[in-house]
Order: sequence, then C-alpha cells, then structure tokens
Amino acid sequence: MAKVSTSNFRTGMVIEVDNELYSIVDYQHVKPGKGGAFIRTKLKGVVNEKNIEKTFRSGEDVIEVRVEHQPYQFLYLDGNLYYFMHQETYEQIPVEEERVEKSEFITEGQVCTLVVDVDNEKILYAHPPDHIVAEVADTRPGLKGDTAQGGSKPATLESGATVQVPLFINEGEKIKVDTRTAEYIERVTSN
Repeated sequence: MAKVSTSNFRTGMVIEVDNELYSIVDYQHVKPGKGGAFIRTKLKGVVNEKNIEKTFRSGEDVIEVRVEHQPYQFLYLDGNLYYFMHQETYEQIPVEEERVEKSEFITEGQVCTLVVDVDNEKILYAHPPDHIVAEVADTRPGLKGDTAQGGSKPATLESGATVQVPLFINEGEKIKVDTRTAEYIERVTSN
C-alpha cells in the first residue's frame, strides 16, 4: 500500500478510509475564498457497498490500495467455501461465502470476477458477470392471451435465484438476466 496525495485522486482509485476500502466515484477540488483548498469526494465501499461522502484537505496523504479484477471459473461449493479456478494457471482458490456477492446467480462452470488486493494478495470479493443466460427451472405456466405488455410473474432460475419475468416465459426456456439488479432482460432463443 502506497501513500498518495489527494492531488493525485482519480475516478476508480481505491483508497483506505477508516480501515475500510473505498473506490472514488467522484471528486471535486474546492478553493474557497477563505481558508485552505480541499477535495470533496463521493466514495463507494469496495467490500461493504456503503456510499459515503468525505472531504480531504488539499495535499493530505491517504493510502492507495491497488486492486485487480481477474476472471476465475467457479468450480463447486464445499460447505461455506466457493472454489474458483484461474483460467490460465488452473490454480484453485477458495473464497468464503460472505465474500461472494450475488451468489444466487452463480452456477458451476461460470466465469466470475475476483477482485484482488495486489499488495496483500488477498481476495476482497467475487461476483458473477453483469449479464447471464440462465434456464428457468420453475414458474407458473403461461396462459393463452398473455402478452409482453401484460405483467410479470416470479420465476426460479437453475442457480436458485428468483426474478420477475413476463407472463409468456415458461419452464425450460433460457432468459438473459442483469445480475446487478436481478431484472429480466430478454428471452434467449436458440437458432
């Protein structure tokens, strides 16, 4: 971890604030008429998902944390450990359940992203891709006359996640889902 001056802030930089890691979403240099300049920031928690606003004095030193986003394939779940495999080295890494975000969308063989603290070689968290194609495992059958405009119903995916889908979606169909919002995007048809 390296100390960096607030004058070197940039969007996306990860810094340590109160022993928590935050990513800089937005920052603004402010030079008031009286007093010293300061930097007003909007920060998003890397691990805890909290959004905060914090003001730093101009020239103040903060700790920058270098993180990398690496693709790993999910292999299996053993107790409360999710096992992921590196795509090139085939190294297997266990990740605790509490460090896996949106785990209800993760299925065997899926390529997920592991966020790694480069300096400590520590896994901060893992998450599935933003968009996935999944098979509907369970839903009420559609009725004649159901249209794309007619409302929605709950559907359980093969991974165990539940999303709202249009009434015309049936069991066994594949759909595209946004894992960030748990929303249905479209039906996937095979050619």
